[in-house]
Amino acid sequence: MRRQFGNAIAIATICAGVVACAQQPVEVGRAFYGENCASCHGADGRGGPLAATLTRAPVDLTTIAARNGGVFDRNQVMSTIDGYFRRDDTGHPMPEFGAIMEGRVVMIEGADGTVTPTPEVLLGLADYLEGLQR
Repeated sequence: MRRQFGNAIAIATICAGVVACAQQPVEVGRAFYGENCASCHGADGRGGPLAATLTRAPVDLTTIAARNGGVFDRNQVMSTIDGYFRRDDTGHPMPEFGAIMEGRVVMIEGADGTVTPTPEVLLGLADYLEGLQR
């Protein structure tokens, strides 16, 4: 019994170390934002150096919830980033990022109970943007 307890503690310690070393989704999202979004939306989400050169000004990402009645709709945000909600808008200056979001996939359960495989970076980016809301 004592040996089993010791093994359980060793396994728990190893698992905790792996979790601590793994990058959290919001950090993955923050990194993706810095590499792919900040040039247009700005480091703070309010507009970047390329904003003036675009045919449409990028939206202020700090007001997503405010523009939606105080609700941050994660699914809407992820669908916009992915490109799903913009497919019919050929003149939209924002690229469809879904094709380049590679890596780990996580399962997300929607309000209707549907489970959808989602790139971890997309979920992390949505979490990061939720943290920018004012």
